Formats: sequence, C-alpha cells, structure tokens
Amino acid sequence: MRAANRKLFDHLLFLLTNMSKQKEINKWKTFFKNRGLSEEISDKYINYITKLLENRTPIIFEFNHLALLLGRQPFYLASVVNAPNNHYRSFKLKKRSGGFREITTPFPALLEMQYWIFNNILKNVSINPCAHGFAHKKSIITNATLHAGQNELLKLDLKDFFPSININRIIYVFKSLGYPNEIAFYLASICSYEESLPQGAPTSPVLSNIIAKQLDKRLINLAKKYNLKFTRYADDLTFSGKNIPAKFIEYIKVIIEEEGFDLNEAKTRLYKSNRKRIVTGISVLEKEIKIPREYKRNLRQELHFIFKYSFESHIKKKKIRKSNYLESLIGKVNFWLSVEPKNGFALDAKKRLFEIYKNYYPQQ
Repeated sequence: MRAANRKLFDHLLFLLTNMSKQKEINKWKTFFKNRGLSEEISDKYINYITKLLENRTPIIFEFNHLALLLGRQPFYLASVVNAPNNHYRSFKLKKRSGGFREITTPFPALLEMQYWIFNNILKNVSINPCAHGFAHKKSIITNATLHAGQNELLKLDLKDFFPSININRIIYVFKSLGYPNEIAFYLASICSYEESLPQGAPTSPVLSNIIAKQLDKRLINLAKKYNLKFTRYADDLTFSGKNIPAKFIEYIKVIIEEEGFDLNEAKTRLYKSNRKRIVTGISVLEKEIKIPREYKRNLRQELHFIFKYSFESHIKKKKIRKSNYLESLIGKVNFWLSVEPKNGFALDAKKRLFEIYKNYYPQQ
C-alpha cells in the first residue's frame, strides 16, 4: 500500500511539475508575441527556456540580465568576469601531514554572487551516489562506514584536486545545463580563480562533484568488477573488500588520468594486514566505526587535567591563549559522539564541559 501511494504521489508530482512548466512556457510565448517577435526567433527563445526549465535552472538571457539577477551593477560584474583574481584574498592553513594548503576566499560581494549560483543553479544538479564529500545527507561518517571491517583497504589521493579543474571544465558544466557559451563563460568566471576552482568558494565543492561524476562512474564500475566497495570524499578515494590485487592500482591510475586528474602516488596506501586503518579521520579497522585511539588518548588526557584541577588552572599551566579553546574542546567531544554516540566517557565529558561553559558565559 505504501509503495502504491508513493507511486501515485510521484505521478501527481510529475503532472503538476509539467503543468507548471507548460504554464511558464505559455507565459513566455505570450510575452514574445506581444513584443512583436517573429515566430522563428520566438521558437529559438522557447527552446532555450524549455531546456533551462527542465534542468530547474534560472533563465538568463544576457550579461545585464545576469547582473540584475545577481543584484549587482553591470560594471561590477564586468570587473569580476574580466579580473576575478582581484576579488579574492589568500591565506595558508597548516596541513596535518605537514606543509601548507593555500585557501583562496572571495570578498563578500563576490561570495554572495557565488551563493546565488550555488542555490539557484548548482544545488539541484545530480552527482554520483559514491561521492560523500559536500553531498546532501553524506559526511565523513557515511564515507567511512561503508569500509568498516573489510578484509583489505586501499586509499588514494587526487593531486591538487580543486586547482586541477580548469575553467573550460567549469564552462562545460553550465553549457550542459542549457546555457549558451557567453552565459556559461560569465558564470564560470564568477566561480574561478586563476582559471581554476578556488579552495574557499562555496561553488567549488559542488562543481568538483559534478565534474568528477564521470570519474566516479568509471571507478565504481571498476570496483564492482572486483567485488569491491568504493567511495570518494573530495580528493580522497577509498576501495575496500575481500581482496585487492596490486595491479588494481594501475587500472585506477589509467582512469584517473583519462578523466583529467592526477594521482598523488606518494599517498597511495594498500592495507592487507589488521593494523591501523583511518578513513576520513575515522577508524574502520573493526565492523563498527570508531574514533582513532590517538585522538581519544590525547583528548582524554586534556580533559583529565581540566576536570581534576579546574579549567582555569589548566589554561594557565599550559599557557593557552586561544579565545575559542573551550568551544574547540566541546567540538572535539561532539565529533567523538557523532561516531560513537553511546560512549560513556564522551557523554559525561560533554555534560561537564557545558557546565564549565555556562559558568564562563552565563548570559548565553
């Protein structure tokens, strides 16, 4: 009965959606007729509009129309399209593995434009289900869970993932949604920095997933041939299963290169023995995912001194000057509980940290 009701609901939704599309198209036909456009030109516009409506994307006719939709003056939009690098600031973040990662973030006005593109154009574009990074109802937890307790595990990394995606591939995304060359170029330019995907733009994660869709499809099909599981979290690729032959890595490398990406061979790891296995920061050695032992040990030790000698004593002794130190501890405990929701120590620690927080910030 439930299946029948769901089928009926989907059918009604399909009819209503198509009625809405047709109603919108009829409005445009009337508009063009009243403006005195010839039937030939009107038909071209209608074909363009129809494709955009089918893809649930906004109708954009030309440069000034795009500026209006974005809520910006044409001269400002022109400055972004012609010199996007002038609208970003860059800084470096230290990597856990060593070295630094350069983060490039847009200034507020450009950031708003990128969010408009994300919410109105890119959010509804489908991606491969094996993509767990920046995807709806997916996370590092769903990514790791699939590989828990598997006999063998293979981890790989895509080199310079965002910077390797050039503006031509971004333009193609917008063209595939129905936009003409010029509009696709304007939209891609708004989402680019040095003609590639910037690390700090809100449009970059979803664009990377859309562009990697064919890569994901080929890798998941390869995994199925070997009875393996596969997920991708941004630039992290993970395969797991009963047996992963060494030659399998070569097949993966060929696919990655054919799809316009590069494999960071220095980070390739094939685990065949029962030793430490971490996938997107979570231990998958056993059938149930867990927080890594080192993470627990370090956090337990830190909290032990706080609960034994007081928070004030701890920060004075360790000379901790971070203004958000307490919030970061709560965040770490919450992460622990997101992976192990029934862990007694973490549950108690969360309660005690919130009591400390209330004493420090009674107004909140």
